[in-house]
Amino acid sequence: MAPPIVRGTAAWKYFGDFRAALLAGQVLVLQVAHPVVAAGVRDHSDYTSDPWTRLTRTVASLSIYVYGGAAGARVEAARLRSLHRSFTGVSDGRRYSALDPAAYAWVHATLVKAPVDAQRFFGVPLSGPELEEYYAQMCDIGRLLGVRERDLPPDWAAFERYYDSMVSGFSANPTIHTLFETIRTARKPVRWLRDSWWRPVGDLQLFLIRATLPPSFRALLGLQWTEGDQRRFDRFTACVRLVSTPIPAWLRTALMRWVGQLNVWFRAHPRAYRALVRGDGPGSFSRG
Repeated sequence: MAPPIVRGTAAWKYFGDFRAALLAGQVLVLQVAHPVVAAGVRDHSDYTSDPWTRLTRTVASLSIYVYGGAAGARVEAARLRSLHRSFTGVSDGRRYSALDPAAYAWVHATLVKAPVDAQRFFGVPLSGPELEEYYAQMCDIGRLLGVRERDLPPDWAAFERYYDSMVSGFSANPTIHTLFETIRTARKPVRWLRDSWWRPVGDLQLFLIRATLPPSFRALLGLQWTEGDQRRFDRFTACVRLVSTPIPAWLRTALMRWVGQLNVWFRAHPRAYRALVRGDGPGSFSRG
């Protein structure tokens, strides 16, 4: 059994590291590469019309799992599964459910992998013992969310084999193309932000998607990657590493920890949440 997620443990240090946000686009692409997730997003997600509300709710939900305490995580997990029971439909002549065990496990897997990749690209790669502790803790979260035991590989090496096998079985689909278009055309989060400042943000996110997707899947999607792109990415990662590595873990995770704790408070004060956000609860979103 994994140690509890407390200050100084692997999941506490790495899951909420702000550098993981640089992989947000990559994670979304890989999630909707799964045909069941793609169908669910197509039919039930409002991210194309309101991406910022979707993003806010997603971050709120994720933060609770790791930084909201065991009780908060249990409540959020139950709420999430209840929400997803209604996300059903028909795709390519077959019925699907957002709680399809394999698809549900895959979404969890992408969230497990991203913080590790963030350290590999932009920080200091996790050591062997850290990887094992991190993975064991994230497996406990997976069980809490309802991922089947047989869909949780026994260790990190087995997880990487599972992850690579899943990616190798994916193909392009319309939901991926819609996601790319949404990133290209997403409106500014605040009106006062100049267009000349906002446009490079979308360009950077699209560049980071190309840079960090598994190379075989990047090629399958027809995304070009040149030696010049690689040099540009190497310079970017070096700059991020230089600036961020000296920052202590408690500060790199401060925002996500604060969001998690705030949303536990909102859970206990639903009237305050509705007054401020006009929603149905912290983390209310279509996961996938």
